[in-house]
Amino acid sequence: MTTHSPKKIVVLISGSGSNLKTLIDNCQETHSFHVSEPINANICAVLTNNPSAGGLEFAREANINTHIVKQADFANRALFDEALLEIIQSYSPDLVVLAGYMRILSEQFVEALSGKLINIHPSLLPKYKGLDTHQRVLEANETEHGTSVHFVDTGLDSGPVILQAKVPVFPEDDADILTERVKYQEHQIYPLVVRWFIDGRLKLENNVAYLDGLALGPSGYAP
Repeated sequence: MTTHSPKKIVVLISGSGSNLKTLIDNCQETHSFHVSEPINANICAVLTNNPSAGGLEFAREANINTHIVKQADFANRALFDEALLEIIQSYSPDLVVLAGYMRILSEQFVEALSGKLINIHPSLLPKYKGLDTHQRVLEANETEHGTSVHFVDTGLDSGPVILQAKVPVFPEDDADILTERVKYQEHQIYPLVVRWFIDGRLKLENNVAYLDGLALGPSGYAP
């Protein structure tokens, strides 16, 4: 059986890095002994706009290169995005993963990485785009919530959905409880989607997500 060289992933974060930690545990060189079959990829760099991002410690513990790129160091957003993109492209990544990266990306940035840029958003897209999704779900008295992995396009949380996970919302829930319930599901589905992409099963063509050659519907793949 032919063994292919591990592919390269770059991850962008802004906060605690819990999804980053899950990906580190699942990837080839850094995977945890709890993972029987690691993803055939290495995370070669982690970038952040936040020098205090907790996820930086996970990256350093795994001997992954880290880069802090702050907008305050640049005269305008275009120059910031240009610098960010230059660092990313210096690694020639096969996939760029947004894992709690809390900045809106420019059209030029997204277009430069089209087809290999994915994000995870804490709602059942297209519902509740943007911020504070858990609180908004509670205020709307929803009984169901969840998370979505999607390809990134130039809109706000509007790219083609790849996979969603649903969770119940109970009357006694608050935003913190709901956050943890959703995060648990994020840690299940994000490595799965990354594996699909790295294994060549997942592609973006003409702004449609395809898994194993089949176009995915508006809610992504559902077994």
